[in-house]
Amino acid sequence: MSKPPNKYSRRDFAKLSAMGFAALPLLSFQNPLTSITASTEEQLQIHLFSKHLQFLNYNNMSDAAANLGFNGLDLTVRRKGHVLPENVEQDLPIAVEAMKSHGLQPKLMSTNVWDVNDINNVNVLKTASQLGFTHYRTDWLKYPETQTIQESQAQYAKQAEQLELLNKDLRLIGGYQNHSGKHVGAPVWDLLPILEATKGQFLGCQYDIRHAVVEGGGSWELGLQRIKPLINSIVIKDFKWGIKDGKWQPINVPLGEGMVDFKRYFSLLKTYKINVPVSLHLEYDLGGAEKGRSKLTMDKKEVFNYMKKDLQFIKDTWKSA
Repeated sequence: MSKPPNKYSRRDFAKLSAMGFAALPLLSFQNPLTSITASTEEQLQIHLFSKHLQFLNYNNMSDAAANLGFNGLDLTVRRKGHVLPENVEQDLPIAVEAMKSHGLQPKLMSTNVWDVNDINNVNVLKTASQLGFTHYRTDWLKYPETQTIQESQAQYAKQAEQLELLNKDLRLIGGYQNHSGKHVGAPVWDLLPILEATKGQFLGCQYDIRHAVVEGGGSWELGLQRIKPLINSIVIKDFKWGIKDGKWQPINVPLGEGMVDFKRYFSLLKTYKINVPVSLHLEYDLGGAEKGRSKLTMDKKEVFNYMKKDLQFIKDTWKSA
């Protein structure tokens, strides 16, 4: 396991400013969550996870998302994504230009960013900030077997503080997604020792209700109550338990056909006054689109129909919750 990164100094930021940060738009981020939690009665801002459109180029991807009625795209800027980290300075402006030409403003992206000492990570965040993005998902973390969970959490907490400092200077909000399995954050409670020091200002949690229910069963409401001060974006998807290849495991399904009680979930979000950017994931069978494949075995019109159906489910359920 690598050592925690050294403190990201103000001298380093001064150097980065010389690289172009001074040209960033003058935005006020004294309380970055104020504007997105002000009114839960407003419609959700729903972005389509661009992983499911990686069979399309930037222009066609943007055209499809706009025509389907999405507010924007959660753009994959990561390994095997729509934009590769090593090409971010060249390709991200092209993707953003295509999005804007169809009325989609850049806001959300999914990344592999965590270590502030990685130049690719810094370039991704720097370029995204200059282009107007406000929120991003970080990379996932794992617990190494060479040290205790508590030791790992202490190390990751230091790294989180460094990343938040960079986010603050770039006027970005990062979110760590709780993901079921043997990932850090699978049990939502273990994110607290890592993220609490940030106070959720510029680095918090991208809350995923599907994974929370997988891991939490009936106790997901307690996890939501505990993690809610750190939530700055959410992921929407559904599942049910089933037998596949002889083993019980979560099976992804369209929204409303699984075990997530979305009406209860949305009512709690309203109670807690949480109305943050939403990323819709569709991980059930879509002919390969669910896996981000470039070639599909299903007609793209059918894929679009599923996307539109899930989008409408969110809108209707949010309104009635």
